[in-house]
Amino acid sequence: MLTELSPLTRKLSAFVALSDADVATLTRFDLRRRSFTPGHQMIHEGQSGSSAFVLAKGWAFSYKLLPDGERQIVGFHLPGDFLGLRSVLFRTSDHSIEAITRIEASEVLTSDILKSFAQAPRLATAVLWAASRDEAMVVEHLVNLGCRSAEERVAHCLLELGARLAHLELGDRTGYDCPLTQYHLADALGLSAVHVNRVLRHLREERLVTFQKGRVCFENFRRLTELAQFDEAYLDQDGPLLR
Repeated sequence: MLTELSPLTRKLSAFVALSDADVATLTRFDLRRRSFTPGHQMIHEGQSGSSAFVLAKGWAFSYKLLPDGERQIVGFHLPGDFLGLRSVLFRTSDHSIEAITRIEASEVLTSDILKSFAQAPRLATAVLWAASRDEAMVVEHLVNLGCRSAEERVAHCLLELGARLAHLELGDRTGYDCPLTQYHLADALGLSAVHVNRVLRHLREERLVTFQKGRVCFENFRRLTELAQFDEAYLDQDGPLLR
């Protein structure tokens, strides 16, 4: 059953109907699982010869650090996500990745990836889909930064995380547990932490959503979706296209 599958298998199953052989190949990605503490840097920008990881438990984020110390968070990572896939394809890593919570992640070498693609070509298609979906999320994040108001940005971010977690059965339309701080949201959304606090308070007063004590609660999911103009079609989670 789907609930018995690993987060990575569950994620890729949204695009490809995986065979038993495919699942067995993905299981080998989990052989070198390790635990990491909050704040641990998995990958450093400019690092060469680094491995990729598959996130099994917990939250992480990828970011770029500017010379003046400013940080731009470019993505939040949930179970089933690859961490640093580009790091094994590029000569040097173009971004850094840090654990938000205590996480479990499995190291994946370039040889692991290439061998799995040779043995199970459908997996190569599924991984390409996963990379394309990540690119689609980046496009939405660019629209957030360039076109949406502060309220729309915050609402869209919380809804996107909720949709991704719902696919993993870690959340639903009532809400989800969320370890992010206002500083994480600020650095992801191009706002100050003070501005994020003000927006969250307004959304709470409007009885749309509350984010308190590590829990996001959707008070009025429909109205919040309308405010953010959120359409989760770009996440492409409705079922496998390749059978």
